[in-house]
Amino acid sequence: MKKVIQMIALALILALVTLSVGVAAEPFRVGMECDYAPFNWTQADPSDMAVPIENGRYADGYDVQIARLIAEGLGRELVIVRIDWDGLPLAVMSGTIDAIIAGMSATPERALTIDFTELYYESDLVVVVRKDSPYADAQTLADLEGARITGQLNTTHYDVVDQIPGVNKQTAMDGFPVMVVALNAGAIDGYVSERPGAVSAAVANPGLSYVSFAEGQGFDVPPERIAVGLRQGSDLLEAINAVLATLDEEARERTMEGAVSRQPLSE
Repeated sequence: MKKVIQMIALALILALVTLSVGVAAEPFRVGMECDYAPFNWTQADPSDMAVPIENGRYADGYDVQIARLIAEGLGRELVIVRIDWDGLPLAVMSGTIDAIIAGMSATPERALTIDFTELYYESDLVVVVRKDSPYADAQTLADLEGARITGQLNTTHYDVVDQIPGVNKQTAMDGFPVMVVALNAGAIDGYVSERPGAVSAAVANPGLSYVSFAEGQGFDVPPERIAVGLRQGSDLLEAINAVLATLDEEARERTMEGAVSRQPLSE
């Protein structure tokens, strides 16, 4: 009888082990454009740092590494979902994704419809131009007078173009790769970008540079506070903030530098 009991106990233990191994971690579905280096981009081949995108290919970049860190802290399996910029808020509001980690600034306007975590990156705004442009040596917003400047649609980048005196404001564009193409082709003189995106564009496109401004000479806006976007009332807010609290400024900059060094060679 004792032997039978031992065999039954062993069978139960094996069944529990098998069950625990077979149960997959809950997915953590993160939405991003996968088209905004160095924050996020798409690549054809796998790598140690890249994460598969739902329905094919791979994503890497600063946002992807932050998403990996958060997923690990939550004990969940990271799933990257590629979504156009304008569709990200609706996707998180509807529950299609759990979070937006896409280089998104936590603006008061966006906070009316979605919740934001504490920041995971902070940056200033610059203007990307061609190296051979008459505006390449600009040092103040006034130096960009008459320039054809644009920004991404539905972003603060486009809104602040109006602060440039005498600017020839162009129609907003859908994304940064489109703006890079337009700039290289001479269709525009520049576009507004966060500094990491400008550095990335200049690395990937040797003919491009960017204009940064001394304090008080640039755009009159607070620094871009990049945060995770969540559905209002999401129970993930506190847990994600706890994970982000472990990432100090030095670690953030180190992660960004790594993303810039790995980015695709062209936009």
